[in-house]
Amino acid sequence: MAITDEPAVPAVGGKGLQAGALGLVGNVVIGLGAVAPAYSLAATLGYVVLNVQEKAPAMFVLAFIPMLLVAFAYKELSQDTPDCGTTFTWGTKAFGPWVGWIGGWGLAVSAIIVLANVSEIAAIYLYNFLGLDSLAESVPATVALGCFFIISMTLVSARGIVVSERVQNVLIAIQFGVLITVSVIALIRVFTGTAGAQAISPQLSWLWPSGLDVSSIAAAVILCIFIYWGWDACLAVGEETKDPGRTPGIAALVTTVILVCTYVLVAFALQSFAGFSEVGIGLNNPNNTDDVLTVLGQPVAGAIAASALLLTVSVSALSSTQTTILPTARGTLSMAVYEAIPKRFANVHPRYMTPAFGTIVMGLSALFFYLVLKALSENALLDSVASLGLAVAFYYGITAFACVWYFRRTLFESTRNLFFRGIFPLLGGLSMLAAFTISAKDMIQPDYGYTAFGPVGGVFVLGVGMLVLGIPLMLACFAFGTKRFFRGETLNADTEVKVPDTF
Repeated sequence: MAITDEPAVPAVGGKGLQAGALGLVGNVVIGLGAVAPAYSLAATLGYVVLNVQEKAPAMFVLAFIPMLLVAFAYKELSQDTPDCGTTFTWGTKAFGPWVGWIGGWGLAVSAIIVLANVSEIAAIYLYNFLGLDSLAESVPATVALGCFFIISMTLVSARGIVVSERVQNVLIAIQFGVLITVSVIALIRVFTGTAGAQAISPQLSWLWPSGLDVSSIAAAVILCIFIYWGWDACLAVGEETKDPGRTPGIAALVTTVILVCTYVLVAFALQSFAGFSEVGIGLNNPNNTDDVLTVLGQPVAGAIAASALLLTVSVSALSSTQTTILPTARGTLSMAVYEAIPKRFANVHPRYMTPAFGTIVMGLSALFFYLVLKALSENALLDSVASLGLAVAFYYGITAFACVWYFRRTLFESTRNLFFRGIFPLLGGLSMLAAFTISAKDMIQPDYGYTAFGPVGGVFVLGVGMLVLGIPLMLACFAFGTKRFFRGETLNADTEVKVPDTF
């Protein structure tokens, strides 16, 4: 194993990670941090309203359903095989090494793409919070601070899972504290008649997508998939969690439920307070679409709330910067342990008990991707974020289908198995397949996004291109590696020992 012979006080798991370091709460916190709920809402709510008007809460609930179905797959698989490789490990056990490898690559791609974006968002909103608007609009200033955030969060992640959890506890407390407080104030003002003439009474019908066409629903749900992505981070730290066969799966379900409740609350509050006028603070005012959350801060609760929301979005993006690094670094650790990528990635720091090498490589990869896209153009970075849904739907879909196939022989042993291991994951996988197909069809149009390569949209090129890039990398690992993984010797459906003791 990739650890030294020096005795360590904390318990050490099979790969050298710190076993039992996290409880259920810590696991949920890491899952919530990876989602960046405040930033996700700020970036998405306006565009969801643009597509479906007052039915935005219904879209949050509707998009939650496939996430919940996929979460059941994660729960069942993690209970059977609590491995930090998640999609890579489970995809390999179900479908073989080639599908497993490319599934792991899909997770890495989504992390690299989002890291480049959230680091810059954290920088821009922090400058705005500090009143340094000129720096927020300066490319060199935002790039410099964005790079600093990537580097600093990479180092925090390398220092240990306990340190990471403590940092996330603070960041999550700020996010949810501000979001819930502002939402409650907005609703109180609506019900007491002090919200202004633009306010409207909330309706339960907002939770039902009646009167919408399929195209509008599809566009809104695809947007909403982005705001839920990241909850699976709690599965990647499963080996560092108490009761790894049970706690991470429960944490995944708890995380998704907390998210949907929060999103529906915020959507109800802001829609009720702002209304749907095309002027002022109305949600149909195109000037408000890019960031509904911070636009409404001052009207809802004054200048202090406006500043608090700016800080909250920055903190949210910063939180995601760290928690996106955690699962990907552990994914590369698992891949290296099973000899799917160079063994150097299997090294675990003897003191901090983290995959320090993989963590640093992950941070540097995101830094390189960020700088390259910024050098190309601001539009390229924006299009890369728009392409994120493809990678997310890709590896979530693989995981869901892997659950069905891996447990196919036990599906009819009980009603529970049929639904939790079969029907629910299958529906989740089909939902992800549909989301991928619809997204790809839309993204291939040259007028989708900000860039185009001839008749093909730049969003499609970046999204599919990053996934396809995994094929030559996989072939290189096959050509120059040990080949034992690709022959099914180190990991297969019958592998009982999660990490070979001889590694």
